[in-house]
Amino acid sequence: MIAPRIVEADFIKSAQSISDSVPDDMSEVVFLGRSNVGKSSTLNSLTQRKNLAKFSATPGKTQLINFFETRYLYDEQSYPVRFVDLPGFGYAKVSKSLKEVWQKNLVEFIEQRVSIRLYIHLRDARHPHAKIDDDVERYIHDFIRPDQRYLTVFTKIDKLNQKERSKLKRDFPGSITLSNLKKSGLDRVHVEILETIFNISHASKVSGESK
Repeated sequence: MIAPRIVEADFIKSAQSISDSVPDDMSEVVFLGRSNVGKSSTLNSLTQRKNLAKFSATPGKTQLINFFETRYLYDEQSYPVRFVDLPGFGYAKVSKSLKEVWQKNLVEFIEQRVSIRLYIHLRDARHPHAKIDDDVERYIHDFIRPDQRYLTVFTKIDKLNQKERSKLKRDFPGSITLSNLKKSGLDRVHVEILETIFNISHASKVSGESK
């Protein structure tokens, strides 16, 4: 069976807080991760749009919440999903807690935004046990709702050798490994998004870098 694919993707708006965000009238997938983990590259790869999410020359510079409306095509059916790109965290050396890392309005957004269905936490495969990523995972699980899901996706998997990849999968069962350079693991992310939001199960799953 052909894997899901995005056939439309458009930037909608940037916002500073939940109060000036777009209406919460569509299921949303939130992408979060440390600065320089590859969020922009991942969004561009998933949507097959080279410059949809702009790259920042300075990690941690962008402090806006960016909204993108996408449309999936799967089994001849159309499925609209909104992607939300959150500012990268962990760049400021003075940060000692999540409330210091993330601005107050960002914390409010990820805790109170009712339309969020899936949190995709991007982690650097070269640094899988970074404390700040562990803190973020615990933090989200403290408030996540029954209708929401948390998914770990490791980027830059091509930087690891086979032994390191095997250890990563043992240490993080249920995670997805992804390479934007080699375009591996993307189909698996698409499948998880549709399963979470629309309860659509891909019959044969997807081969390649996966759970």
